[in-house]
Amino acid sequence: MLTLKQDHSQLVVLSVLAVGPSYGYAISKDIAARSEGHFKLSPSGMYPLLTKLEKNGLVTTGWEEVKAAGADPDSTGRRRKWYTLSDKGHKQLAKRIEHHRQVQSILDGFVSQAPESELANG
Repeated sequence: MLTLKQDHSQLVVLSVLAVGPSYGYAISKDIAARSEGHFKLSPSGMYPLLTKLEKNGLVTTGWEEVKAAGADPDSTGRRRKWYTLSDKGHKQLAKRIEHHRQVQSILDGFVSQAPESELANG
């Protein structure tokens, strides 16, 4: 498993939300699935990040009541917070993707010049 830095975590979460609205647990599951288990964002990392994204206007939120299957229809369920990428979030994601591509291109220039023997011994 690889550890995501804060900047990378933000890029990954914004990318997940670009597909559609989601809630914290589903976002973390999607990140693990899309990275084939290489990236995992724990609740202690996920929820402060989502709070920061909300405070910065990059996501909007809404609540949904969730009831267990077979629950009494008159009983109250637990609340689930949904996150949706805002217009500002879409713009930020586009900037982050462009920055990532620029950095990746520069790094690829270094990697492509590495001697084959270094790549085999790596």
